[in-house]
Amino acid sequence: MLHELRTYTALPGAIPEVLKANEEVGRKVRGDDYGVLEGYWYTEMGPLNQVMHLWRYDSFEERARLRGELGKVEGWTKEYVPRLRPLLTQQSTRFLINTKPITAPEKDGNFYEFRNYRVKPGAGKAWMDAFLAVMPTREKYSKNVAAWMTEGPNPNEVCHLWAYQSLEDRTAARAGVAQEPAWQEFAKTAGAHLEEMTSTMIMPSSFSPLK
Repeated sequence: MLHELRTYTALPGAIPEVLKANEEVGRKVRGDDYGVLEGYWYTEMGPLNQVMHLWRYDSFEERARLRGELGKVEGWTKEYVPRLRPLLTQQSTRFLINTKPITAPEKDGNFYEFRNYRVKPGAGKAWMDAFLAVMPTREKYSKNVAAWMTEGPNPNEVCHLWAYQSLEDRTAARAGVAQEPAWQEFAKTAGAHLEEMTSTMIMPSSFSPLK
């Protein structure tokens, strides 16, 4: 299975129009017939004026085939794309291999935190193995939604996604796990593999499967 995370940067103030174009046209035309939508968010903290959308495919080959078919759909090429494209300034994509199944939060009304770490070349598996091993300790405080290793464009990345009901919940969870000896050991050993860490707070759109 392959996940593709697409990040679009919009003109300042254009995010509402990007979401509206997807709600009114994009989702109705595309549905889940050309890749399955797992989540669609807009950024709240971190890089601003961005949307992030996560798609699932069986393989790179299926992705290529389905995107080729989508390019032949008139509602997509003649209605959605011309409406969306003038709103955007940049597009990027990450190809992700999940290391644990996506687990939706028990409640709706969440905000999400997407954490992306650049690791030293060849260190991704060692970091992820340690992360998954300490997950029972981490999940005593908040449940993980997903974790991935990147396939490209930068293969030396790991990503993980978390859901919280509030910023206060996030602060309490991170303060709590920081007191755990197992987490302290993980942070010390796994931290040696890291080159850069970024965090983005994202809010689910009205049509996002993950809410």
